[in-house]
Amino acid sequence: MSESAVTAPQSTRGLQRIRFGVLLNLTLFGLLMVIWGLLAVSTDSFMTAGNLTNLMRQFSLLAIIAIGQTFVIITGGIDLSVGAVVGLSSVIVSMLLVAGLPIPLAIFVTLLAGAGIGAIHAFGVAYMRLPPFIITLAGLTAWRGVGLLATNGFNISGLPKEFSGFSRAEFLGLPSLFWMVLLVAIPAYVLLHISRWGRYIYAVGSNAEAARLSGINIRHTIFLVYMISSTCAALAGVLAASRLSLGIATTGDTWELQAIASSVIGGTSLFGAVGSVVGPTLGSLLLSTINQGANLLNINPFWQRIVTGLLIVLIVFLDQLRRTRRN
Repeated sequence: MSESAVTAPQSTRGLQRIRFGVLLNLTLFGLLMVIWGLLAVSTDSFMTAGNLTNLMRQFSLLAIIAIGQTFVIITGGIDLSVGAVVGLSSVIVSMLLVAGLPIPLAIFVTLLAGAGIGAIHAFGVAYMRLPPFIITLAGLTAWRGVGLLATNGFNISGLPKEFSGFSRAEFLGLPSLFWMVLLVAIPAYVLLHISRWGRYIYAVGSNAEAARLSGINIRHTIFLVYMISSTCAALAGVLAASRLSLGIATTGDTWELQAIASSVIGGTSLFGAVGSVVGPTLGSLLLSTINQGANLLNINPFWQRIVTGLLIVLIVFLDQLRRTRRN
């Protein structure tokens, strides 16, 4: 059976997926505009340049992780380790910089370590046939433990000023961290929505057995998505170390849940085969806006978790309705 034999019958479902994604993205954007309008009216500080810059910095790290997480979820998997990988990467890059490595080399080695972690998770899924939930849950605890063991629970300070200053810099009036989101999102969009690897990723999430029979290398695809997810988390760890001027092993605690929430709110289906790059980015901005808005309005921050949970339930319910009508 050829690849076209599998992808051709999916063309109608692909169009439905695109229409659903566009509608959801427009809905999220409209919701964001409504929330921004309400916050602008109800607070004096939300629309200030300093506050918006801070919002962009907060959302950027989450968006990078959510984009990587989306690749895994589209294949029907999940990566619970990304928060721990953020913390470990923060430690790795800080230790390398304190040891005297040049900044570009320290960052490259950290990203390479992140890709290696993703390869370990993919090996567990593809070759050991472990459920993604189990192997990445093990990674969540193990990689956090590695970071704490390497630092003995202490923070790593003394990072170069050039490294720490990057996260505070601006370019064309926008924070440098925002441009890092674009640096990740644009290649991710090309890979997922334009390249043949993107078709393979959707095919694996839709029907792994049919994809295998069509000649798609399932294992290679699984390795690709988990390595992308961990590399994005490693990049977020590097940026977090730059922003905090510290290497902290506990950085990224619970970020895996926020990344999954951002991806799902952005329209990525936990059943696989549905997702985009734009949706999780908007989902990350929405969650960051809710969090900051709650702080500005002096609302109990625990309400953020309740609102996030309700949004997840609503989006998953709409996804189930769409799947039911399609079938």
